Amino acid sequence: MKTAHDPRHQNRREIVKELFAQSYSPQRISNEKVKIILDKSAELDREIEAAATEWPINRLNKIDLAVLRLAVYELKYEETPPKVVIDEAVELAKEFGSENSSSFINGVLGTIYKDEAGE
Repeated sequence: MKTAHDPRHQNRREIVKELFAQSYSPQRISNEKVKIILDKSAELDREIEAAATEWPINRLNKIDLAVLRLAVYELKYEETPPKVVIDEAVELAKEFGSENSSSFINGVLGTIYKDEAGE
């Protein structure tokens, strides 16, 4: 059973924190996955914008964008089951985001997942 102390969850928390910090000013990157996500950010952002047509990237809350970039990266490039990725992203949004972040992130990721699965 997943807990807040699960090492995979803790790792995702640290990645989100570092992505969030990078959105304000470039810093030394301590996590290789953060570097990869930042290198792919233009591609990930296109996916996010296509799923959240009412919200251009520059209008998104920076913490929501960090959570979304991590989750979209995991959906596209890792073997983690999509429902796990979405659940983790929603949990991170509840922890770090605003009152509406978890619903917004769930909707965006659900749209991306359905589009990729061809549903």
